[in-house]
Amino acid sequence: MPTDTSIGALPARAHLAPVPGEPVLDVVIPVFNEEKDLGPCVRRLHDHLTRTFPYPFRITIADNASTDGTPEVAAGLAAGLEGVRSTRLEEKGRGRALRTVWSRSEAPVLAYMDVDLSTDLNAVLPLVAPLISGHSDLAIGTRLARSSRVVRGAKREFVSRAYNLLLRSSLAARFSDAQCGFKAIRREVAERLLPLVQDTGWFFDTEMLVLAERAGLRIHEVPVDWVDDPDSTVHIVRTAVDDLKGVWRVGRALALGALPLDRLARPFGDDPRDRSALPGVPRGLARQLLGFCTIGVLSTLCYLALYSLFRLGAGPQLANAAALLLSAVANTAANRRLTFGVRGRARAVRHQAQGLVVFAAGLALTGGSLAALGAATADPAHSTELAVLITANLAATVLRFLLFRAWVFPDRRTPAAKDDIR
Repeated sequence: MPTDTSIGALPARAHLAPVPGEPVLDVVIPVFNEEKDLGPCVRRLHDHLTRTFPYPFRITIADNASTDGTPEVAAGLAAGLEGVRSTRLEEKGRGRALRTVWSRSEAPVLAYMDVDLSTDLNAVLPLVAPLISGHSDLAIGTRLARSSRVVRGAKREFVSRAYNLLLRSSLAARFSDAQCGFKAIRREVAERLLPLVQDTGWFFDTEMLVLAERAGLRIHEVPVDWVDDPDSTVHIVRTAVDDLKGVWRVGRALALGALPLDRLARPFGDDPRDRSALPGVPRGLARQLLGFCTIGVLSTLCYLALYSLFRLGAGPQLANAAALLLSAVANTAANRRLTFGVRGRARAVRHQAQGLVVFAAGLALTGGSLAALGAATADPAHSTELAVLITANLAATVLRFLLFRAWVFPDRRTPAAKDDIR
């Protein structure tokens, strides 16, 4: 896999032109001890693709260290069906199998599906079409869309929805179904994304999607019809524990800025108008405002809690200064990484120093408001102090955003670089 970490490493998405004699789609079926179901599954999928898929395809059976007759069945299918091949891995792990096969495949679109074929195969073409056309980078089947039709037990339904709710609340994921065994990815995206994915088991899908989404790649969702396999060998409790560990690991890495997601940046679009600045329209303003406001709400709550705590043993001015200082340091660090996308330690000290100057401006506003309140009322109620501070903080927040955007974290890229990474 390439390890290029340069910004804008991915080119603009383009329609994939089939190369004679080469498959456009490589569908991987990871299996472990599936000698009974493997043959019917592959024959059914092969027949469906032969009849309905308009491009050359390949089916790759990825045997995850099976101990039954699965390797022999896979070899027989590869010998008897055109466009089917098998590969053997000596270690278990669905993520390991997908990484291995996808890394070696020359097909421009890479997909996988579970051996039980729980998903209606009519969704295959809608899944990969946006990738072939150049519209999207990844595509996933979702069982949680309103138009999906799903037949499965209450326990699995609850686990699936609870897990996706956990991803939305902890990792801010916006995709709807991380665990559906029906996904596809463009090869040039996989070449840069897979080296960042550490998991080799069931969490592989989730980690890949979270990183892709955080990097700004486009994920297309396809509602599917799904009939659950009652004989599934997935161990729900063990898988849930491993997933929770994965959520913690990925969340920590994202919070620390430890992942070089810049290598996954795409040009904004193929329209020439997208590659030149529009006069008077700052780029990324809406996204930055959303991130800044979210962080601002959290830091304001932190500030008010600290102020109330410090107020128990100090005067209003000292409590205000201490609470504002601590929340300002955290606010600067969070905005640096999450709002303005500055990663790494370079200029971090300078940014915090500039943030303290911005903090001083906020302190002047809030401190002046408290002084004015003290002059107007000899012994103001605590609720009145908080109301005044909230109002002053709103004004300080507007000032902080303007100073952050124009002075602390200005866009210093050259015009050419901007065009590359938008």
